[in-house]
Amino acid sequence: MAFPPGPAAASFPHLRRWGRGEATAARARGGVASRRLAAPALCLTPRPAQRRAGALWAARVRWVAGIGARPPRPPFRRGRMAEPGPGQGEPGPGDKEEAAPAPKKRRLAAGERYVPPPRKLNAGVSFGAEHFAETSYYFEGGLRKVRPYYFDFRTYCKGRWVGRSLLHVFSTEFCAQPLNYYRAAARAGRLRLNEEPVRDLEIVLKNNDFLRNTVHRHEPPVTAQPIQILVEDDEVVVVDKPSSLPVHPCGRFRHNTVIFILGKEHDLKELHTIHRLDRMTSGVLMFAKTAEVSKRIDEQVRERQLEKEYVCRVVGEFPEHEVVCEEPILVVSYKVGVCRVDPKGKFCKTIFQRLSYNGKTSVVKCLPRTGRTHQIRVHLQYLGHPIVNDPIYNMEAWGPDRGKGGKIDKTDEELLKALVEEHRSKQSLDILGLLEEDLNSSAENKDSGNSGDCTKSAQADPINENSCSAKDTKDPERDAKDHERNDIAACPLNSVASLETLEKNKELGSCENQDGQTGEKHSDEKDPLCVECKITRRDPSPKELVMYLHALRYKGAEFEYCSKMPEWAMEDWEE
Repeated sequence: MAFPPGPAAASFPHLRRWGRGEATAARARGGVASRRLAAPALCLTPRPAQRRAGALWAARVRWVAGIGARPPRPPFRRGRMAEPGPGQGEPGPGDKEEAAPAPKKRRLAAGERYVPPPRKLNAGVSFGAEHFAETSYYFEGGLRKVRPYYFDFRTYCKGRWVGRSLLHVFSTEFCAQPLNYYRAAARAGRLRLNEEPVRDLEIVLKNNDFLRNTVHRHEPPVTAQPIQILVEDDEVVVVDKPSSLPVHPCGRFRHNTVIFILGKEHDLKELHTIHRLDRMTSGVLMFAKTAEVSKRIDEQVRERQLEKEYVCRVVGEFPEHEVVCEEPILVVSYKVGVCRVDPKGKFCKTIFQRLSYNGKTSVVKCLPRTGRTHQIRVHLQYLGHPIVNDPIYNMEAWGPDRGKGGKIDKTDEELLKALVEEHRSKQSLDILGLLEEDLNSSAENKDSGNSGDCTKSAQADPINENSCSAKDTKDPERDAKDHERNDIAACPLNSVASLETLEKNKELGSCENQDGQTGEKHSDEKDPLCVECKITRRDPSPKELVMYLHALRYKGAEFEYCSKMPEWAMEDWEE
């Protein structure tokens, strides 16, 4: 087979003839013979694609001869020459874009610090076996307890931190600990910046700096009541959550949460949270097994197509007729978790219906039409019938009427202080999720003139599971993305012997997990930086960890899940 006859072939003798075998091989490679110009295969009745290919080949010959413009490069398909894409040289819809060249690493100047690029975070819930192996449970006095363990809080440099020293960031935003703690932690090698030990807290932060803080964690005890699985199939897991258990890691809780207990004891991993219940609320709780199911049900939640039904036991004789409360609710403190009725709050609607009355207290069915924080509890307080054992909204701190009708003769700051003092006198700060050290450190920071940023930070939600203890949001609905804060107590570390003991304990009592987090091998060694290791706290009784509010039913377009009525909701029940 030869080139098409014409002046072009005669003018360029270096364009040799093709043999039969080479032409066949060229067609298999997409119409290109060796490294020379492509020539279209000839046939008696050329197809349109072949005619276009012949025209393109002739244009390339003219360009080589210097008598024409450079033609566009033809796109190729596997096994044969493809038809030209739309437009001159534009890639067709099935063509692949050329990969962008990898960026070259810039050479660092003398003394310049390398800042790694940010890592890509996995979407969705990603707790696995390496997280569950960080520590273990034990049971004592009707309580589930977690053995203390080492844990890494990790975060990237926030935009507002850029150009500020690490010392300044700690003093204004990480207010749970005094500066002496962070100095001691740096000496012990617990603070790392871009995986390098921090030796000087005066170092200035840059964009994308990666900060890691290793702490010794103690979690509050929760009820030993087991989690009952109501339904499990290929799409969802539905459980009956006991009171006192958070749904997912937040605040001081990590392993004492529904997510971790289901993973550790029932081998249910990588669950997706569909909705949440307050820590002190028990009842029906749903998880999705896949992101697709979670998205489908979440759309129903946003469009308010789901019905939720609660039962509770309240103070006094609740009206027999149906009661509708539409008072707006405002968040007073995200850290303590306190809300109140206020005209500046968000719209809320709850429908109440009395089920029974035993002469002292009433059992009430609650149908929330919106999903605000503490909505049922705040509306019941406003109606003058707070939940019998509500540790926040049935306290004397609200005044003689306990907040009935929204009458509170205190500012928000005075109310929070009164609530904390009342629980402190009862040695029940754990019910609020607070420690004495949290309050003391806040007071110290306020006296030192750093109260502005710290107050703002303290009232925000706990941060992401992969972050350090600074608060970075004020939206209570964002703590579903695995938020928590640094709650390790402060203790200066000045002894070199203590530093050596610390490093020895960490080598013997901890193991490095795949993701860089560390988990204790159930060691009873004390941590010299941790005040919690030196303090003996009163454990709450199992009765203190139960609040009379229960999620009884959860209904959607294609499902309906119910739990048993709790004992305290029975008509003949007496405390």
